[in-house]
Amino acid sequence: MHDKKLYGTATVGTKGQVVIPAEAREIIGIEPGDRLYVVGSKQGKWVGLIQEEQLRSIIEQLSDNIEVYKDVLHTQK
Repeated sequence: MHDKKLYGTATVGTKGQVVIPAEAREIIGIEPGDRLYVVGSKQGKWVGLIQEEQLRSIIEQLSDNIEVYKDVLHTQK
């Protein structure tokens, strides 16, 4: 079962601010004061948000397994 959902639209205001739809904030668990990192691609013309704790978790997983990744890359040469 997939966990993707379109929550609606958001309009960019004159100050560049975007309001995240309430349903998305509720389901994803975004609270006032949460830090969100903005990621995107100039060429792909997309933008996304990731919660600070999610980004921290991803970085921890990558750094915990760095030696495994190095070994994989080394064996592919």
